[in-house]
Amino acid sequence: MSTFRQIYYQIVFSTKHRKPVLNIEHEDELYKYIRGIVKNKNCKLYRINGMPDHIHLFIDLHPSVSLSSLVKDIKVSTNLWIKQSGLFPDFEEWQSGYGAFTYSEREKI
Repeated sequence: MSTFRQIYYQIVFSTKHRKPVLNIEHEDELYKYIRGIVKNKNCKLYRINGMPDHIHLFIDLHPSVSLSSLVKDIKVSTNLWIKQSGLFPDFEEWQSGYGAFTYSEREKI
């Protein structure tokens, strides 16, 4: 017998104090970086988008990965990458915490 699972999450996290520091000119580079993190954790990223003060991810979470560890890895890695790249000069850090919402197949975006 094989195992079937389907766990879709919408994850949202914000910049510190919701400051609008994620400029549109470089958001694609940030999204590509996040895509790589998610892929390396054996999860599937269906959509990524955001605003100058927050990011939305729609992913299929692999059963070997906990939600909190995935979000932590994304936030820690991107925090370092953003500061090293200099693409978002006013970025300080991510706000602590995140929102996560599950979806079934019928609700899938």
